[in-house]
Amino acid sequence: MSKTQRDVLGNGIKALFGDVNVDDLRKKPVGYINKEIVGTKESQDTSDILRIPMDMIEPNPFQPRMSFDQDALNELADSIRSFGLIQPITVRKKSENKYQIISGERRYRACRLAGMDMIPAYIRDANDQGMLEMAIVENIQRENLDPIEVAMSYQRLIEECSLTQEKMAERVGKKRASVTNYLRLLKLPAKVQHDLKVGLLSVGHAKVLLSLDNQDLQDELCDLVIKNDLSVRQLEEKIHKLNDTAKEKKQKEQTLPDHYYKVLEHMGKFFTNDISLKRNNNGKGSMTIHFESDEEIEKFLNALEEANL
Repeated sequence: MSKTQRDVLGNGIKALFGDVNVDDLRKKPVGYINKEIVGTKESQDTSDILRIPMDMIEPNPFQPRMSFDQDALNELADSIRSFGLIQPITVRKKSENKYQIISGERRYRACRLAGMDMIPAYIRDANDQGMLEMAIVENIQRENLDPIEVAMSYQRLIEECSLTQEKMAERVGKKRASVTNYLRLLKLPAKVQHDLKVGLLSVGHAKVLLSLDNQDLQDELCDLVIKNDLSVRQLEEKIHKLNDTAKEKKQKEQTLPDHYYKVLEHMGKFFTNDISLKRNNNGKGSMTIHFESDEEIEKFLNALEEANL
């Protein structure tokens, strides 16, 4: 944020609240110091926010996010030092003094970086499957997962929780077509998935590449998009040109006259491998014979000599 932007915001706050110290307002953390510490009472309402010591919490083994950007974590930690943790994490109780994260591992890691010894949390009852579902659903809805992480999360729910795509869509609050499109991303070549994952390629580009069956061509066009900074529209135009060229080539390929097939049939008596015969509109062309051994050539030559050809 520039100095001018800060000044404009500051003036706006002053207009609403009068002559106050704007910096103090900004830096006052959101506090949960009035919340009870877990275990201090025999009966506590787990629908409320409770404070849990950091050393009593363990990460979520079903965490769909596979990597955490360190710079982003540091920025979040700085924000937590200034403003507190705005959104509590969600955990489940595993034992008397141990809790496992259902959702909010990124916030948990940032709180550790910020030096917090307690973290505010909601406590839920959940078995492993329920925990997996809740973790993925909340992460998809609230965390900035990359497209491949989202797709792999959907795939895990389908495979590990035996959900259909319709049930999956209901769980995550998405249209079935959206779920299907994400799952299709996993059919792309590994290189394209990597470039999509690290942000070199957009989901829009990936959807266009999925219209191709040739993975080598998908790789090549992916590189072209990145090198020339092509828009989705420009990529579509290139693929349309490729398709038009393929159609023109197919239209030029004429059906062979009947006597050409007779030639192939006779030649096939002497050679095990395929024989290819190409012909253009002018009647010019080529024949390619693939032979398996010297014996096949000798057999063919003997037939020609016996026929006096």
